[in-house]
Amino acid sequence: MTPESVIHIGQEALLNLTIILLILLVPALIVGVLISMFQAATQINEMTLSFIPKLLVTLLVLVIGGPFMLTLLTEYTLRLFQSIPSLLG
Repeated sequence: MTPESVIHIGQEALLNLTIILLILLVPALIVGVLISMFQAATQINEMTLSFIPKLLVTLLVLVIGGPFMLTLLTEYTLRLFQSIPSLLG
């Protein structure tokens, strides 16, 4: 196992992690900004007003994007397992 192969495996893992996190966090960020603008305009300072919609959007994204994220992780894991013989010798 060469240092280049370890770096490549780490880079691929970080890329997959970044893609999955962006899928989950960007919609929550957009909803959070929209609700913050609404709260600033109406001067309503209720904590649950920002938490509940972000939670619901995150759950919706998990339901819609879950199969894609699972496929991404499964393909990465299969590639990693299949490359074990070539990494060892």
